[in-house]
Amino acid sequence: MSITRVLLGLGSNSRREQNLTAGLDALELLLGQMRCSPVFESLAVGYKGDNFYNLVVSGTTELSLTALDRKLKFIEADNGRYAPDRKGLPLDIDVLMYDDLVGSFHGLELPRPETLKNAFVLWPLALLAPDVVHPGIGRRFAELWHESTIEQQLWPVPFQWKGVQLTPAALLASASSSQT
Repeated sequence: MSITRVLLGLGSNSRREQNLTAGLDALELLLGQMRCSPVFESLAVGYKGDNFYNLVVSGTTELSLTALDRKLKFIEADNGRYAPDRKGLPLDIDVLMYDDLVGSFHGLELPRPETLKNAFVLWPLALLAPDVVHPGIGRRFAELWHESTIEQQLWPVPFQWKGVQLTPAALLASASSSQT
């Protein structure tokens, strides 16, 4: 089986730190060479509720796209995503890119259209994978973010996973100085 590069988007607006940590722990067992973007807080988009924490994860997998998506749904379910009495959105994990696939695959549109529409996806992508080329457009994520005109409130937040600060202090400092 071949190894495929993937980019995943994670979000939570319910027990955010706990659910994102649980999601990252599960993904660590599923992906090779896993790396995480900084974590951002944003207002809810297309969903009524509390603010979201979002980040992007890159990694490698030997799973097919269908098998990967199924495993992600199990991780979401384990964290209360489909519970009938859930409050908010405990954990959302989306396949943003699966190698360089472009098109519709078993109900998944790749690259995920939200990649270019939501700052909470594009900014973390630009920081984590600045030189990765969006296969549908042929441009790097850093360029796409730099030229973006997305008007969405978004700010970096401190977030630790396994004792490592995912959001660099310099990014936090630059955000707080621009808000004053």
